[in-house]
Amino acid sequence: MSLIDNTILFVKQKLQNAEAGHDWFHVERVYKNALLIANAEECDLEIVKLGALLHDIADSKFHNGDETIGPKMARSFLESQNASDVVISHVIAIIENISFKGGNFEKKFSSKELDIVQDADRLDALGAIGIARTFNYGGYKNRPLYLPDVAPNLHMNKEEYKKSEAPTLNHFYEKLLLLKDKMNTETGKKIALQRHLFMESFLSQFYSEWDGEK
Repeated sequence: MSLIDNTILFVKQKLQNAEAGHDWFHVERVYKNALLIANAEECDLEIVKLGALLHDIADSKFHNGDETIGPKMARSFLESQNASDVVISHVIAIIENISFKGGNFEKKFSSKELDIVQDADRLDALGAIGIARTFNYGGYKNRPLYLPDVAPNLHMNKEEYKKSEAPTLNHFYEKLLLLKDKMNTETGKKIALQRHLFMESFLSQFYSEWDGEK
């Protein structure tokens, strides 16, 4: 089998018991998003595919905040597949620099392939799927849906963002609604806008129902 086929099998096995917002199906959606975006970009498609497939192989949220586990696991797997040093280094750099981290994280690496995979991952945090994933994770962490007296914190640093236990609805303002303006590619920007508008409509309906208006 090809490297991509083996990577798919590896990721499916590693994420078979993962939280629903960060499971194989999340990775599969990001993979499809990445292929869609890559169609309009000059890029190394193998790097895009591997970056998308391995980007969440060990999300730090589920490993006590340890951001080194994912890159180490991905590196070990790619070495076992005899991938070249150039491919391994690029994929690891994508994994290390893809995350939002409160929006105040300065990327230490840049490439067209990272831009594509990052946009693909961010698209899965938007729209109907993004809403579903947000409330699924909030339930997983036993967080309240919404607390009117707890305002969103738009100025968190990386560590504050990682440790936040704010109500689920705050996450829309602290991350999701900010993503539209952080997209890298033209395709990503177009899709993000559509999904952003859907989330704004959802929030309007949410507040109306919360206040007993309709």
